[in-house]
Amino acid sequence: MLQLPKSPPRMKTLVSVDESYQLCRHITEKYAKTFYLGTLLMSAAKRRAIWAIYAWCRRTDELVDGPASALTTPETLDLWEQHLESIFAGHPLENFDVALLDTLQRYPIDIQPFRDMIAGQRMDLYRSRYETFEELYLYCYRVAGTVGLMSTAVMGLDTTTNTAPWHQHKQPYIPTEEAIALGIAMQLNNILRDVGEDARRGRIYIPLEDLARFNYTEQDFFKGVVDDRWRSLMRFQIDRAHQFYTKAEQGITYLAPDARWPVWTASMLYGQILGVIERNNYDVFSQRAYVPQWKKLRALPLAWMRSQVL
Repeated sequence: MLQLPKSPPRMKTLVSVDESYQLCRHITEKYAKTFYLGTLLMSAAKRRAIWAIYAWCRRTDELVDGPASALTTPETLDLWEQHLESIFAGHPLENFDVALLDTLQRYPIDIQPFRDMIAGQRMDLYRSRYETFEELYLYCYRVAGTVGLMSTAVMGLDTTTNTAPWHQHKQPYIPTEEAIALGIAMQLNNILRDVGEDARRGRIYIPLEDLARFNYTEQDFFKGVVDDRWRSLMRFQIDRAHQFYTKAEQGITYLAPDARWPVWTASMLYGQILGVIERNNYDVFSQRAYVPQWKKLRALPLAWMRSQVL
């Protein structure tokens, strides 16, 4: 269980900045292969920063979904938030923190999205159902939309559109809502991909109002029933995810030019998972949808072209 000292900790020897970034790279490559591929298209500085952010997010998620999650309590998350505040105050406590602190010093990242993500993990401690999509949206924002906000600060904005004299005092558009939409789209992706795994944990992330809309029951869900009702329900969920992807992609053009290709790539690769679910006849109970590496690589040229013209 996570434990933090009650008094300010004495300095202990931690790894170097470069070593810490390597730790973050390893955890990103191991647990987020599609996401990791997108980071390789970024500049060295930006990719390292994204690795540091991902590593923190992964460690946060592990508190409620990892091997020791049964030991996690609200107090555990309180301590984790104190740990976060220590990093933002310039006092890393663990080896992974060294890279995140360096990232915070390089990019204008606000602490609130990190706090919001911890609030999302709190929801997983006491909720295993969501009645409406509005309730699920809040959860998705907290555990994934926040990542969009963290990442946008690293990606940077395109300032070249405001170089004309009459635009000199015009602030560049910040695609905040679009960044949140991309995170939510990816989380909806994860929910649909992980239906079987979540069912075995007794969790239903698809809104109960949607199950009722298609006359599909919780008993059907836990039995893994795949019939016309389920397929119609899944098509409805996939259409919703696509709507968020569409909204997110409208904001990519406002990002710094060197960030557009990796963001387009991440969006397209995650979207491919939805296509695999469809080709699997919507059976996400006994099959886990994944995109082969060769198909991921095949998407890169199209993502690059979109980054240049859209």
